[in-house]
Amino acid sequence: MSKDSGSIMLALLTGAAIGAGVGILYAPDKGDNTRKKISKQAKKTSDDIVSRISHATEELTKTAEAKKLDFEAKLDKTVSNMSYKADDIILGLEKKLEDLRKKNAQLQK
Repeated sequence: MSKDSGSIMLALLTGAAIGAGVGILYAPDKGDNTRKKISKQAKKTSDDIVSRISHATEELTKTAEAKKLDFEAKLDKTVSNMSYKADDIILGLEKKLEDLRKKNAQLQK
């Protein structure tokens, strides 16, 4: 869920809660019943917000875990490639060193 869609969702939920509250306040009912309705609606809205936040958190956690695994795989591949390149460089240097030793031995004669 992107930051913008999260903000929009929160704005919609807030607007719905305010609208429901205003509707209840203007409805012809006893004060005690009105307070119960407001309390019930506030609890429902609170539960809905908690549920949506929980869902968003789960989705972000899944996405972060997937990105972490992808990064680790790419890192392992890069390290492996570098290891092979380092081995190639070492073999090349060893060959050059052997050639230098042979030339040095020839010059010593």
